[in-house]
Amino acid sequence: MDEKTRAFIVSKFQEYYSTAQLTLPPEFTSREWGFLEFGSADDVFMKRHRDFGSQGELYDYLRGIAPAHAYYSVAYYEYPGAPKMKEKNWLKADLIFDIDSDHLPGKINSYGDMLEKGKKETLKLLDFLINDFGFEESAVHAVFSGGRGYHFHISDPSVLSLESPERREIVDYVSSKGLDLERIFTTKEISGDAGTESAKMSMFVSEDDGGWSSRINRYLISYLSSLAKSENAMEILTGFKGIGEKSASNLIDVFKDEYKVAALKKGNIDSLRNIRKGVLETIVRYGISQMAACVDEPVTADIKRLIRLPGSLHGKSGMKVTALKIDELEKFEPLNDAIVFGDKSVKIKAIKPFAVQMKGKDLMVEEGLQEVPEYAAVYLICRGVAEYGSH
Repeated sequence: MDEKTRAFIVSKFQEYYSTAQLTLPPEFTSREWGFLEFGSADDVFMKRHRDFGSQGELYDYLRGIAPAHAYYSVAYYEYPGAPKMKEKNWLKADLIFDIDSDHLPGKINSYGDMLEKGKKETLKLLDFLINDFGFEESAVHAVFSGGRGYHFHISDPSVLSLESPERREIVDYVSSKGLDLERIFTTKEISGDAGTESAKMSMFVSEDDGGWSSRINRYLISYLSSLAKSENAMEILTGFKGIGEKSASNLIDVFKDEYKVAALKKGNIDSLRNIRKGVLETIVRYGISQMAACVDEPVTADIKRLIRLPGSLHGKSGMKVTALKIDELEKFEPLNDAIVFGDKSVKIKAIKPFAVQMKGKDLMVEEGLQEVPEYAAVYLICRGVAEYGSH
């Protein structure tokens, strides 16, 4: 980034911060703050170990330096501005989750496609937080990162004192790491009448068991009941490795029978005795892969990590780090709703061809001089694919 381009982008960020409304974290005066400024590749470094005694002091600082990135610590410290970590005296830390869209499995076709996949993954994680861990929606704060994904911030007193190992266990749970299928498929001994031997009955987890057991029961029944009504059920089921036509046909017959489905909901899989356990495990494993949330474990486990400030700008996109209410998350469109700059025309020099969809428009630039809307100019410059002006 040359000096003329840097001056332009800093002026745009300063313009934004002159009126910006930020979402400050609880007890923000107990947080460590860190900032990255715009500069050349040789002089970019994190300015951290900062603390602020008032909201006005923080706002003045942001308006003065207009940083490319603004962060605060998930930790609360007694002395947040101390220059060495061991001198800060850690007190507690928010529970943070990070969904990084470009780390998700599967093919990515575009930036918009990547962000949409990230939102779907975020909604999966939200389901765990509300329904499995029992957090109130008011305690779970969603944030679009301004770049590639989403964060959840939880400041509930029940989690603030958790150490890193406990936080890793939470990630293991939502990501299904270490899930033991032997506990999903079990047997129950049934006592016989006088003079007869007891028998063993195959059992499956019940929808009332809670946790992953309930999830797996509901998924298996919902998925196979719906599939049984489909015209291409045989084709889909035989597409699974190890499921032949006979097993597929048996599954379809069972899940068309409401009586048998009702028994399965309670954990009795006796009606599936003609279907190999391996066939059911194949479907269950597929269901687990669909339900598990892909979370960046190091972010959650790090009790001293810096996280982006909601309301600040992301220096690699120029978009707003956006705080969202839970009921806003599903309809949120980052490439429209997180754009803060206007439509006036700005001259840029594109370093290479580039395409992105913003504000519902397909933006395509070719190498060389051209004019684009201001919001696009900021985005392209922040992405490093354009310089400002006609030089």
